[in-house]
Amino acid sequence: MRRVSFGLLAAVVVALLSAGVVAAGNPGKEKIALTKAGNKHAKAEVLHRADVGAGWKGGFKKPTLSSAMPCSNYRPKQSDLVLTGAAESVWQKPLFVIDNEAQVLKTVAMVRRDWRRTLVAPQVLPCLRDGFSASLGSTGKLISFGRVTFPHIAPETRAFRAVAKVKTSAGPLMLDVDFVVLGLRRNELTLEFTAPKAARGSVKRIETRWARLLASRAAHSGG
Repeated sequence: MRRVSFGLLAAVVVALLSAGVVAAGNPGKEKIALTKAGNKHAKAEVLHRADVGAGWKGGFKKPTLSSAMPCSNYRPKQSDLVLTGAAESVWQKPLFVIDNEAQVLKTVAMVRRDWRRTLVAPQVLPCLRDGFSASLGSTGKLISFGRVTFPHIAPETRAFRAVAKVKTSAGPLMLDVDFVVLGLRRNELTLEFTAPKAARGSVKRIETRWARLLASRAAHSGG
């Protein structure tokens, strides 16, 4: 299979993140009160180079804290949430992109509250589907978007999959973009894995292993 540029795949992931496919839903309306301890906890909870192994390029990046839900008819309340820590790392190699983020809220109750509003509410799925479709623009077409099963590795666990056909210099390419969202204690974690649809079997094993690693770190980080 001919290589697809990192830029194309990264652009898809970035577009999704800017569309609000993050556990915090609408962090632009929550109180941003980052602390040294909170950021340290968050940084410990994302994937490091030693976790992904050889062949991956990337590292830590400054997390975006101003995204919003990608639809005008659903604006969940966020003003009663306080974000105390955030970290993100992005890793990529030909045809694959991993983007993972950790956010630490001030209290456990805030995570539960946010989860009900931005992951469980019935308006969320159609909102994210529309946002993903719009984010592709002329570069591709959304084939499907919905929830998928995933091991219950945290008190709050939810996973989604988008299937899209994107244009490349080598012709159309079918991509799977998996979103795994975890909530435990004061932590909200997201793991996004973009890969060719043909690699779905191996991707599921890898992302499950990494999600378990992130959940374990969050459980022991003190966050």
